[in-house]
Amino acid sequence: QVQLVESGGGSVQPGGSLRLSCLVSGSIRVLNALGWYRQAPGKLREFVATINSSGTNYADFVKGRFTISRDIDKNTVYLQMDILKPEDTAVYHCNLRGRDGYLMPWTDYWGQGTQVTVSS
Repeated sequence: QVQLVESGGGSVQPGGSLRLSCLVSGSIRVLNALGWYRQAPGKLREFVATINSSGTNYADFVKGRFTISRDIDKNTVYLQMDILKPEDTAVYHCNLRGRDGYLMPWTDYWGQGTQVTVSS
């Protein structure tokens, strides 16, 4: 069973930086992507960034500010967040999309989330 544990959230002033980490445990036969999503109060969860063997993909509102990366040896995916804005305030969730066989449906696994607050 796949488990995802996020860390690194906190409070920061506008223009500041944070780095989120997501430790991945367990195994999956076919990995589609690892990624980050966020959910602000009263809003739906939204896509932030993903990474897989083909490369990286970002939401338009974080391009040039956030960087997703992966350390395979440490089973960890990171989200470096720079030039943070108040509208980046949200709970950030780590995501793994994978399946246990090529004929199986894709499954989304989620971490519990880590709070990021950007405020002066």
